[in-house]
Amino acid sequence: MTAPRIFFYVQHLLGIGHIARASRIANALVNDGFDVTVVTGGLPVPGFPGEGVKTVALPAVVASNAGFSGLADAGGRPAGEDFLHARRDLLLEAFHAARPDVVIIEAFPFGRRQMRFELLPLLAAVETAEPRPKLLSSVRDILQENRKAGRDAETAALVSDHFDAVLVHGDPAFVKLEDTFPLTAEIADRVRYTGLVTPPPAPEPTETFDIIASAGGGAVGAELIGAAKAAAALMPDNLRWLLIAGPNLPEADFTALSREAAPNVTLVRFRKDFPSLLRGAKVSISQAGYNTVGDLLRSQCRAILIPFVAGGETEQTVRAERLQALGLADILPENWLTSALVKQTVEKALAAPRREQVSLDLDGAEKTAGIIRSMIANSSPNSKFL
Repeated sequence: MTAPRIFFYVQHLLGIGHIARASRIANALVNDGFDVTVVTGGLPVPGFPGEGVKTVALPAVVASNAGFSGLADAGGRPAGEDFLHARRDLLLEAFHAARPDVVIIEAFPFGRRQMRFELLPLLAAVETAEPRPKLLSSVRDILQENRKAGRDAETAALVSDHFDAVLVHGDPAFVKLEDTFPLTAEIADRVRYTGLVTPPPAPEPTETFDIIASAGGGAVGAELIGAAKAAAALMPDNLRWLLIAGPNLPEADFTALSREAAPNVTLVRFRKDFPSLLRGAKVSISQAGYNTVGDLLRSQCRAILIPFVAGGETEQTVRAERLQALGLADILPENWLTSALVKQTVEKALAAPRREQVSLDLDGAEKTAGIIRSMIANSSPNSKFL
């Protein structure tokens, strides 16, 4: 038998959520016997994409601001036309070299419009390839609200014209694609729900903290971590706090947060065992990103969520409000966040009982692999991949 070849494009621009989710899916595909090449377009993130996955690292681009209105290179300089054209050519070379059976594009065309300069040529290359690989869009369960007229129609047209399926990494019992994408009915025949992509149940923690405050990638997490540090100073010193600032927090901010931290406060940039630490914690303070919430849903600690709203972002607010409605989280505003408010909310969470395990589908990575294998088999009953 021949292992099906997967070509998986993922571009993270600000946080690390996209590369983390894509990496979990890629690892599940490898474990299911696929030959996986992940093409990354952002800054390197330690531990991702993971073992057993082939990688192609394009010259990195990042969001030039929190509103995602422009692209910059790894040094923070505006990404010029020559730079972007060279990147596009490297992507197309990698596609032709991989000769994939399946192409997965993370977020696009529902997001990542900034990357059309290379993704539209990739779609054209897929259409003219012989044999043509299947083309799949991989999207989280909650999409950013489109604020410009015509964007949703453009997205639906691209899906209808080019994509064989849209893999929605969510549980429709929690949120449905049509809740945040109004034209879902036009592409309903392409939609496949995979369940939420979360890590497997974590082992027992090697050390225990009462409260864990985490900022995801950290690019925009300084205020959250600072408020948590200040709240810790107002509370009993027998409570152990872990502050995870994130690998992308600017060094000056990390240095400032390190000053005069209380003895019961531990500040780090990253903990690989974060899901395990949540299992032993009483309270978590975090943004409401997809991956952090997935980790929380695998644990039983109380969640305090501070949705990211800069640049008109709506996705995290929708997720946090859904969780709050289910009694799974409290919400604090990103704006006007104070140490006193954090203290008050932590005290409330500490007084509450540990919550029950949720009944949502949390096995999205493994189910994604199964869906893709089924699609390959159904398209060619005598497939060499069976």
